[in-house]
Amino acid sequence: FAAALSTAGLTITSGLAVGIDAASHRGAIDAGGKTVAVVGTGLDQVYPRRHAGLMDDVARAGAVVSEFPVGTPPLPGHFPRRNRIISGLSTGVLVVEASLRSGSLITARAALDQGREVFAIPGSIHNPMARGCHALIKDGAKLVETVADIVEELSGFAGTTAGFAASGVPVDRPDPTALRLLKYVAWEPTSVDTLVTASGMSADEVAYLLLDLELKGHVESTPTGCYCRTTYDE
Repeated sequence: FAAALSTAGLTITSGLAVGIDAASHRGAIDAGGKTVAVVGTGLDQVYPRRHAGLMDDVARAGAVVSEFPVGTPPLPGHFPRRNRIISGLSTGVLVVEASLRSGSLITARAALDQGREVFAIPGSIHNPMARGCHALIKDGAKLVETVADIVEELSGFAGTTAGFAASGVPVDRPDPTALRLLKYVAWEPTSVDTLVTASGMSADEVAYLLLDLELKGHVESTPTGCYCRTTYDE
């Protein structure tokens, strides 16, 4: 999603956290787009430490910003404050996965208070990590199945590319890297660790590609955090 949205002319803003945040920044960078990381520490701190390289890449591709002074460590109360800045800098907020107590819902509520668009991706009714998204959709968030759903909604804003959804590439066709990962996803539940080991890809890259494959209907997540293949595409 991040790569496609970057191609459409949007800047990707997220929080440099493990998982979807990191995958969003990396997707934008790999697509040659702009990305902004809002952190809950001083700018001289890296949290999590494993994202030091990613933080440098984000700074080169856009900006790393913080409201906290230099030397401020990562404290739990800082991250809800960070989230309101993420939404404030954004035209719209996309919630990919969220439990009912997820910090992503804090960001979504802040976005609504700030007059921003809120988008949510639905999931399995058996997946607790989809319940937050379902709650947002019930409350009026725009249901998102493809990148086109977002681009069409934001088409009036500067930077978005008109006609993006009408390109000759089907929105549900995985890219070659995603197809390479797909061959390791079994019809029975396959763990993320297994996919990282089998593919030789990083955990962040696997998380990003699994999200892309799930949104395009090629895999399905399970309540245990595993993934199952749903198509025969190779």
